[in-house]
Amino acid sequence: MRGFLASSIGVTCAAALALPLTPPALAATARPVPTTEVATAARPAPHAGTPDTTKTDRRAAEPSAAGSTQSLPLEPLTRNRATPSASASASASVEQGLSRRAVRRFSLVGVIWDDPHAELHGRVHVRTRAAGTGTWSGWQDVETHNADHAADLDTPESTSGRVRGATAPLWVGDSDGVELRVRSELQGTGGRSIAVAAPSLPSGLRLELVDPGEGDEALPGGPVDSPRTGGLNTETSAATDASAANADLAPLGATEITALSRAATEREFYALRAGEPVERQRAKPYVGPRPRIVTRRGWGANEGLRERNFVYTKKVKAAFVHHTASGNKYRCSQSPSLIRSIYRYHVKSMGWRDVGYNFLIDKCGKIYEGRAGGVARPVLGAHTLGFNSNSMGIAVLGSYGAKKPSSAAVKAIARVTAWKLGLYRMNPRGKTYLKSAGSNLYRKGKKVRLNVISGHRDGFKTACPGRKLYGKLGSARTKAARYQGR
Repeated sequence: MRGFLASSIGVTCAAALALPLTPPALAATARPVPTTEVATAARPAPHAGTPDTTKTDRRAAEPSAAGSTQSLPLEPLTRNRATPSASASASASVEQGLSRRAVRRFSLVGVIWDDPHAELHGRVHVRTRAAGTGTWSGWQDVETHNADHAADLDTPESTSGRVRGATAPLWVGDSDGVELRVRSELQGTGGRSIAVAAPSLPSGLRLELVDPGEGDEALPGGPVDSPRTGGLNTETSAATDASAANADLAPLGATEITALSRAATEREFYALRAGEPVERQRAKPYVGPRPRIVTRRGWGANEGLRERNFVYTKKVKAAFVHHTASGNKYRCSQSPSLIRSIYRYHVKSMGWRDVGYNFLIDKCGKIYEGRAGGVARPVLGAHTLGFNSNSMGIAVLGSYGAKKPSSAAVKAIARVTAWKLGLYRMNPRGKTYLKSAGSNLYRKGKKVRLNVISGHRDGFKTACPGRKLYGKLGSARTKAARYQGR
């Protein structure tokens, strides 16, 4: 147990020299970089029949290897530009957006606002221009209800002063043009006409356009971020820390943690639990074979973005399953880029300390390490408002309200839960109690009986993880218990 709970600092000090000083995912930071996100003032998109980009446009559109975020303030959308100022102000409170325009290249969009406790009651529609073809997409909905994915109330992460309200992110692929509409609407009227004014939109609305970067090698040109503090040495040290947190499972600098057989996993279990009382060690371990997991280095995390230290909870008693609500228009080969985009959106746009989920799974069933701190350890996430303590969050990339998740994704949920919950002697088909830190379903301090594998909606009134994915959790529980040998 001592090895299992060892301080990441101590592990890092013992092994810092073993990790390459400039891992590929961080090579882009070897040159001076701006210290702030860049808001691009772009010209309108070309009219039909004209070239898609000029030479200057192409230079501005070059992606940054380390990634970047364009943050554009929204503008009032009025039908008549001659509208008196009072009417314009009233209009701005219910409808804002951005006219069609060219921008630097990006792949993911989201809308943020100043107050993390304010809700956006309405609809967000976006359309984008494909960078390769110049073709404009149709209008797409952006999921507006996202506050349920967050750090628990009154925790250092939620009270940092950096956190902002936000929609879910939407993956749109490689794009270089955008148009946006945000309109306030009454909620829950059931289609009935009610003579009540629509609620005002939150203040400080901005469109975030996220370029995930390359994640492997530096490209010349393009704006990038600096780490929160320090420079290249700090970022390299942060990468060492993140890798060292998995030192019991994989070599330093590994891009993946390999799968193990059941027998090898049981030997690993006893090694990790060496500090437990003898009678506990004699109990038969029900732990599923360790699955293959792509590490943060494997998906190209820029470790300079997140907060440096790791935060742990006591144990892992439950797993909450989510969907990212980011759309299903991604290829599995794009999953690392999508994860880098979500990571950047969570940290740079929403103000979180790191990506919120402990694991992410793509539709091909590949499992990815989420929040830094070690995949076998009880890392405190920001995934299920009210129930982040003593739990872990698993997000399937995509939207699963109307679309069924792939069988590969459901199997991956079962595999990672069979292993991780098994390390803490939890039965995937069982029930457990968690104390609420406060949600819209359960008051703070209430002990709540939950499935060991629960959906996000079991702890918070939300549509997540989508009706179709939620319907597959029974199958995931059964599979996970079978992987554990129950």
